Amino acid sequence: MIHFEQVNFNYSNKIIVKDFSFTLPTQGLTLLTGSSGCGKTTLLRLIAGLEQPQSGTITAPKTAMLFQENRLFPWRSVLSHLTDVMTLPPASAKEKALDLLAMVELENEANALPAILSGGMQRRLSLARCFTLQNSLYLLDEPFSGVDEKRRERILTRLQERNYTLLLSGHEEGLADRADNIFSLSGPPVIVTRTK
Repeated sequence: MIHFEQVNFNYSNKIIVKDFSFTLPTQGLTLLTGSSGCGKTTLLRLIAGLEQPQSGTITAPKTAMLFQENRLFPWRSVLSHLTDVMTLPPASAKEKALDLLAMVELENEANALPAILSGGMQRRLSLARCFTLQNSLYLLDEPFSGVDEKRRERILTRLQERNYTLLLSGHEEGLADRADNIFSLSGPPVIVTRTK
């Protein structure tokens, strides 16, 4: 479980989280919804430990995070974006990387550089790179931006078949149907309501 206990967090003088106590499940696919600026990204960053609350405690498993920005290296190939962050022997790293690229339907672009990829393809590369890290929970901030609906559905099916534990923010149609848990956010300060 992810547990917030009396958490307070501000950006400069803006209160984002105030006296926040809440528990989120860590099983299956959990979806965070809400309008832009309501605090979804901040909650993910707090869970990941990338931001520290001014007070209160957060308990969470080991995480890997996919940011809204793709953060790709222009001089590295698609395949290298994955193998470079692995600690496996080269042959094993390449095998795993190709498997992850197939999961996001980029296996035919392994030798390409990011500049020739579309925005949706760059997003899928960033998503595959996130899963090179062995973690208990994957935090995915708008993981399907620019990804067409049919491809998104196929990728989601593969992610769920692999039994990854996912906490993601998103607004695309169809995500709610695939989610095991849904929480709607409003604010700031953040208010969370369970809707599924």
